[in-house]
Amino acid sequence: MDSITRKAADFVARFDGARVPARARHAARIGFVDCVGVMLAGAGEPAVRLAATIASPVPGSNEAPVAVDGQRYGAAEAAFVNGVAAHVLDFDDVALAGHPSTVLVPAILAEAHALSASGEAAIDAYLVGYELWAHLAELEPGHLHDRGFHPTAVMGTLACAAAAARLRRLGPGETAHALAIAASLAAGLVANFGSMTKSLHAGRTAQSGIQAARLASVGYTGSLDALEHRTGFLRAFSPSGAPDLDPAAFRIGEEWLVERFGVNIKRYPTCYATHRAIDAMIDLADAHDLAGEAVETIHVHTGATQRLMLRNTRPKTGLEAKFSMEFAMASALLARRVGLTELTDAFVGRPDIQAMLERVDVTASEESAGTDMPMAPHDLVWVTLRDGTVHRHAPVEHARGSWQRPLERAELEAKFRDCAEIRLSSERAAALFAKLWDIESVGDLRDLALN
Repeated sequence: MDSITRKAADFVARFDGARVPARARHAARIGFVDCVGVMLAGAGEPAVRLAATIASPVPGSNEAPVAVDGQRYGAAEAAFVNGVAAHVLDFDDVALAGHPSTVLVPAILAEAHALSASGEAAIDAYLVGYELWAHLAELEPGHLHDRGFHPTAVMGTLACAAAAARLRRLGPGETAHALAIAASLAAGLVANFGSMTKSLHAGRTAQSGIQAARLASVGYTGSLDALEHRTGFLRAFSPSGAPDLDPAAFRIGEEWLVERFGVNIKRYPTCYATHRAIDAMIDLADAHDLAGEAVETIHVHTGATQRLMLRNTRPKTGLEAKFSMEFAMASALLARRVGLTELTDAFVGRPDIQAMLERVDVTASEESAGTDMPMAPHDLVWVTLRDGTVHRHAPVEHARGSWQRPLERAELEAKFRDCAEIRLSSERAAALFAKLWDIESVGDLRDLALN
């Protein structure tokens, strides 16, 4: 009888990229573009430097990829360093209640370098990882965040193992073992949001996926019912306690969920749960030329799970502020933007920002949009002025840059270059963007220099 584990492994091993809709491949392409940009922007962050101290450089070896910190590591450790760099700014794209690209892209780039794989193979690997994550998530009616699990680190570990197995051309049996191994390596807690450890989740996830596939490739074994067993992955991580374990419900290969959910590109380096409200607050501030001293209260009505993720009501540091609706509103009002320059300890600690935090009132709804993201159907923002005037924004269902309200190529390039030019010259950043945009024509990803 078919099982979820074997069905997943068969999909990965027998994947046919020619069957994938163009829109789905486009999602994978912009996932690569955006992730590499934010990875370069994050390369100099303290968390990346500290994480790199436990990775061992492999100087002089062309088999080992160069990470964004300029060091050459083995594939698993390059994925680890690059994964931390990709996620440390929280500027990476989102989907599936997590961050698919921030784990898949570092894992794929590292393993593809070791294997001299092509850009087309890299896109295929991204797609099998994304689809596995998406279809497993469809079996669970609850939200991992609600139980304290970070989906990027939990589902992402299986996705990265699938991607690495695809790059290595593992057969169905080996791939099933790779997924079983990865299931025991999956971990990451929401309690660590707003600290360096959140970005560690991404690095370890990318690293673990490569390690799981490599172990399986040399004969290491796991349980071939590790996903669906009553003590397996799906039950162990289930917030609802009632995942659908019927293999017939696991429709991987029958529907392309990447085409439906895509990737949502961030315009602000904060938790995505703040983005709809930021759009609304900036709109209101611009439309009514609002001054901070005139504002009595900023009201935000958002979702309960969003509120859970945004745990820092009175942030003191840039890292803490990434998970604060109060900060997002204060910055949107007072600076008319929420960018990398605002997500610094100095800006967060400004007296006017700290004072404005006290004037943000956040309430939450238990309603759910019923999509891949654990959000309310929409966010509401309204501002009450000291003179009693109230300015209301229309409900915001999708943030700008979302799959439903996508950025144009020029906008994607502008974000990429803003990020990449922190590390690269303008000319090299432009050339790298062009190569990534046409990644499927790259014959050997060793030619894709990140430094």
